[in-house]
Amino acid sequence: MANSRSAFFYGTLMAPQVLHRVCHGSNDPSNPIYAAHQFKTFPAILHDYRRHRVLHADYPAILPVDAGSATVRGTFVTGLTDADIWRLDIFEGSEYRRDRVKIRKLTQTGSDSGEGNQEGEEVEAETYVWIGKREDLDEREWDFAEFQREKMRFWVGSEGSGEYAEVDDAVATAEQQDGTGGRGANGPISMALKEEQQKDEIVKNAV
Repeated sequence: MANSRSAFFYGTLMAPQVLHRVCHGSNDPSNPIYAAHQFKTFPAILHDYRRHRVLHADYPAILPVDAGSATVRGTFVTGLTDADIWRLDIFEGSEYRRDRVKIRKLTQTGSDSGEGNQEGEEVEAETYVWIGKREDLDEREWDFAEFQREKMRFWVGSEGSGEYAEVDDAVATAEQQDGTGGRGANGPISMALKEEQQKDEIVKNAV
C-alpha cells in the first residue's frame, strides 16, 4: 500500500475503538474510510523509555531514560496512511512530538511487569514522546486496564459498545472536567477530526 506508515501506541490509542475513532470516525463497515483501512496490530515493547501518568488526565506520556532502566509495552500498528498520521498529530496535540524509535515485536506477552515477554524482530516505528512540562507528569505507571474499565466511555462515546455506549449530558460535562484534554467524543479536538473525516468522505464520493 502506498505511503504505508507504522506507529507504536502505548496509551489510549491501544484501544481499537479510540484508534478507529481518530482515524476513521466510525468502525461501521458502511463508513468508506474505515472500510478501506489496512491496519495490522502486534504487541510490542519499547526499550529505554518510561511511561508516566499525566496529572489530571486519562492519558499517559513517555520519556527516554537511561539504557536498561525501563521499558514500555504497547501496540505496533502497520498500514497507517499519511492522512491517518495527520489526524493522529492533531489528536496528540502540542504536548507531544512524533519521533522515530526502534521497538521489538512480542512473540509472547507476559505479565504487566514484563515477566514472560518473548521478544521477536526489531522494527522502526513512529511514536509520540512527551515535550510538555515535566512537572505535569506523575511518577506512577499508567494502567491501560484501568483506562478501559473507568475512562474509555468518555473517549469513544456512541462508537463504543455495552457500557462504553453511554452518551448523555453528563459526558459532555465530564469532558470539561476530566482528562480527555478535548479528545473525548464531543471535545473540540474530536470535532475538528470529525470535520476533516467528513471532508474526506465528500472527496471520495466525488471521485
